[in-house]
Amino acid sequence: MRTIDFSSWQTTLLTLFGLALVTAIGVGIRLVTMMTIQQRRERINRQINERLRTLIAAYKTLGGSFTGTLTVDPAHRRDLRRRGEAVPADAADVAIDTGSDRGRRIRDAVEAALSDIILLGTDEQVRLAAQAAGELAAGRPVPTHALVVSLRDFVRAALDLAPVPTDLVLPAQGPTRPAAG
Repeated sequence: MRTIDFSSWQTTLLTLFGLALVTAIGVGIRLVTMMTIQQRRERINRQINERLRTLIAAYKTLGGSFTGTLTVDPAHRRDLRRRGEAVPADAADVAIDTGSDRGRRIRDAVEAALSDIILLGTDEQVRLAAQAAGELAAGRPVPTHALVVSLRDFVRAALDLAPVPTDLVLPAQGPTRPAAG
């Protein structure tokens, strides 16, 4: 309290200037700290939002269909050659049944979604995606329903939505069928 002196107008002015300087320094430190914390929070929120956006896109790819073939056909052009079926020399991967590349497009989209899930998913999702990727690599058809359910539950929890009611029976979901290109 020795430095606070109101005995003359010069010392009063000096005292008020000192108090204003200390207050300005304190406010400046507080603002810098708050900005740093806010920037960190914004960066974390952006990462969470990007993760959710990617997992929602994977969910739509893996579970966008309730009808038709709900498994992923892993057939490649090389598989058709091994079976002795005619494959055009300049053709891309061809689906076995139809001769179109629809199966290849579905498989490619599912492979990309599995890759995203392996990168950004929870432990359970990564295990399911790795298992599905292994099945694809082995050439076996892959059902995606279990992974879709795990993704749906995770996204709903992350968005603070109530879980899907247990008494509600949803049909099995499979990969979305790409639009005709």
